[in-house]
Amino acid sequence: MRLPSRATRAVCAVAALPLALSLAACDSGDSGSSSDSKGSAGKVSAAPSKSTDPNAGVLTGTQLKQALAPVAFMPKGLTAVKDGEVDSGDEFTAPPTKTVGKPDCSKFGNTYWLDVTGLRGGVSFAQSDFTKKPDEIEQITQELDGFRGTTAQTVMKDIRAAVAACPTFTDTELHAKVKIVGEETPGLGDEAYTITLTSPTWDNGTTLIAARVGTSVLTLMSTAGSDNGAAAAQKVATQVVTSLKAQKPKA
Repeated sequence: MRLPSRATRAVCAVAALPLALSLAACDSGDSGSSSDSKGSAGKVSAAPSKSTDPNAGVLTGTQLKQALAPVAFMPKGLTAVKDGEVDSGDEFTAPPTKTVGKPDCSKFGNTYWLDVTGLRGGVSFAQSDFTKKPDEIEQITQELDGFRGTTAQTVMKDIRAAVAACPTFTDTELHAKVKIVGEETPGLGDEAYTITLTSPTWDNGTTLIAARVGTSVLTLMSTAGSDNGAAAAQKVATQVVTSLKAQKPKA
């Protein structure tokens, strides 16, 4: 089956805040060596303090795009979807507002499924999808999001929590009950988690992989192959993680 696609995010990139704000604090007192032309004691200005760049350590959309797996790593027969490659460019967007409350389990059935955590994405992102025509039953989609601070770790925790809260969901297209099983995936990035979706009504299941490298999180979906998309998902995720490790955040 072909899972419903998430609507393409509009890229409303907002320029990052200035990296430094000059704050001059003046202390009055004898300079010990000089005075102004009227004989008054000189005033010594404290060194300006530097603000912290909230996006420090976060890859731009352009960098994330470069880390996505190319078609060479896709199973034979899959081709890139026209206009399916989108990214946030060199600018960072404002952090999205998180939806609180019980997760919407049906979002695990979305092609781009990060929003099961209550977040629509990070301050930067890149995504692309591949499919086998003409029936488009076999698909692989990949999304990379960049997050500020420790948000990426929180996202991974939220993905695990959503799986724990969602043992099943209903595929509304086929009116089928879908089973959700998650497991830790050691050796893939800083941390990784694999989710398998299966249903007696489906011809084949779906594999979802979430993997974190620093402040970046990969969320991948695969229905390619006869093994619930598992082997293809692992191959693509490994390539993306390797590429992420080679990237350096924009200074």
